[in-house]
Amino acid sequence: MELPSHDYHVIRRFGVAFAALAAALPAVANAQSAGYPAKPVRMIVPFSAGSPIELPARTIGQRLSETLGQQFVVENRTGASGTIGTEFAAKAPPDGYTLLFTNCSHTANPSFFKKLPYDTEADFAPITQTNVTYGNLLVVHPSVPARSVKEFIALAKARPGQLHYASAGVGSPPHVAAALFAVMAGINLTHVPYRGTAATINDVVGGHIEVMLMSPIAATGFVQSGRLRALGISGPERSPLLPDVPPIMETGLADYNVICYHGMWFPAGAPAGIVRRVHAEVVKALAVPEVRKHILDNGLRPLGSSPEEFAEFIRKDIARQADVAKKIGIQPQ
Repeated sequence: MELPSHDYHVIRRFGVAFAALAAALPAVANAQSAGYPAKPVRMIVPFSAGSPIELPARTIGQRLSETLGQQFVVENRTGASGTIGTEFAAKAPPDGYTLLFTNCSHTANPSFFKKLPYDTEADFAPITQTNVTYGNLLVVHPSVPARSVKEFIALAKARPGQLHYASAGVGSPPHVAAALFAVMAGINLTHVPYRGTAATINDVVGGHIEVMLMSPIAATGFVQSGRLRALGISGPERSPLLPDVPPIMETGLADYNVICYHGMWFPAGAPAGIVRRVHAEVVKALAVPEVRKHILDNGLRPLGSSPEEFAEFIRKDIARQADVAKKIGIQPQ
């Protein structure tokens, strides 16, 4: 069908304008990132000092400080399963000088809290998924008379509700991993939530709490010294930190598979050029042999996904975490 002359010229002018805008976008992005950063950048970690997420955060932050010429400073803002620090990051000016570095609790929290003080997707600009874990280790205090996952399940069935597990709060990775394990194993464990990771580790090592699903980064030293006993790992592969510890799915719970991720976000509205600049620098950092080795040696697998890939992953993981919340019967608080 032939368009009227007037409509044809309007559409043509629109097409020319759109093409000019598209051609200008790279220049706009470059202008946004020119001279960035001009001052230190805060990296908000919404968990306590010593938590497993600090290793990739500090490792990557140090490399960014070296390559970009300004300090990327880790700032711990703890509480409420990461939501306090996450809210702070969401409401920070979107100028590229505050970013969030957190874990899979970010996509779990929408299923564990009735009303979050931020929108998990709309209030953030994804930068990259920095790495994934091998899962958490099922560890027990040596006083617990179980030397395998099967023995622990049998013990828990004989003592329903009498064995306690610690976590860094409702919706935190150790909580989700342990609660799902209990449901799939058909056992009743009592959850004891803490404000942060360091306190949970102290009480498990001290024998005040019998069991925990703990990051290999935090647990390995205690396992090697005999102060904790590792029975299994929640992911599908053995951790290079403790290669003798089998995946829990190999011990009778074939469908049990829980791993976590770490990632970086700016507040929504951060300049696209700055998002791209930081993403590119993180990818470069993860390719540096000593950085990559340090992350691998601590039981993590480097990634460096694009902002678009990370956004899609976040969308899917929110839905997946909602399914997990239903399985473990958690009612949003």
